[in-house]
Amino acid sequence: MAKIRVGIVYGGRSVEHEVSIASATSILQALDPSRYDVQLIAISKQGHWHLGGPDLLPEAVLEEEEVTLPAIPGQRALVSVEHGTTAAELDVVLPIVHGTGGEDGTLQGFLELVGVPYVGSGVLGSAIQMDKDIAKRLLAAAGLPVVPGICVRAVEIAGDLEGTRRMLIAELGLPLFVKPVNLGSSVGISKVERAEQLVPALEEAAHYDDKILVEVGVDAREIEVAVLGNDEPQASVPGEIVPHADFYDYESKYVDEATELRVPAPLSDEMTARLQALALDAFRVLEGRGMARVDFFIDKQTEEIWLNEVNSLPGFTEVSMVPRLWQASGLAYPALLDRLIELALEHSHRRQGLERSYKRG
Repeated sequence: MAKIRVGIVYGGRSVEHEVSIASATSILQALDPSRYDVQLIAISKQGHWHLGGPDLLPEAVLEEEEVTLPAIPGQRALVSVEHGTTAAELDVVLPIVHGTGGEDGTLQGFLELVGVPYVGSGVLGSAIQMDKDIAKRLLAAAGLPVVPGICVRAVEIAGDLEGTRRMLIAELGLPLFVKPVNLGSSVGISKVERAEQLVPALEEAAHYDDKILVEVGVDAREIEVAVLGNDEPQASVPGEIVPHADFYDYESKYVDEATELRVPAPLSDEMTARLQALALDAFRVLEGRGMARVDFFIDKQTEEIWLNEVNSLPGFTEVSMVPRLWQASGLAYPALLDRLIELALEHSHRRQGLERSYKRG
């Protein structure tokens, strides 16, 4: 049986570039070489694509041959920029480009044009899951519990910074969390406990996006549930994050070894079932496909559940929360990757069977 030709696409023009490289490194080590012919496709911070084999370290591929993927449906061939010759062919892509330009539907749209099957949510699902403002509106409209918040634009802040500050405090009170709408890994997020902290927090978030989400600060446990599947998704056991810092910021995620990940989370059977059901509901509402990580808050005093966000391309190192959650649910990391590739190919095969021309009668 021929090996499946898998392209791992990572890096990108995002502040999460280095996180993406770490995910790609773990994926490369876990994919079975007897089943897959793996190509590493590193996107530089300038947006150039570079190709390397599985014998290289993912970060080293950024120094290798530059390639392009022509938007010719069905061709699925990477072409050398220098020589114009075919450098590699692909059966499926595992896009692990976190953040802007990879997780927001843009890369997915390009792969749709080319006609290459890919792991994860489609164009619409990726875009709305990435946009925390639109995602909250859709989740709230579906009756799911979301943290109260207000979205403001950078132009509003620049035009009337003091007025915006007063409005936000009057509407939401304190404490608050301020975050860029279209970003992950907690980059640009600030916790605001005093009124004078709000302006610097807004200015910090505006460095990364022109839409800023300001939410009520909830004193809560942070719980995550992984979802896997296409039309019949399944939810993992929940896990709990116990950061050493005030909240689960970038340092807590990737630097601070004091951060504790409890898998499975110490929860009652009833609470576990409620979280899993909500995770599946959120996945469907936001057009999820393949995989997602659904993040929750549980109020420490009332045990009220709040749905924080849905992540279509979560961190994917072997010690990241999603692989840990599925390991605890009975699916090992290599088998999880196998299943994700199967789901991508299944979806692509079904889509290929759709009519592309209207036939009268």
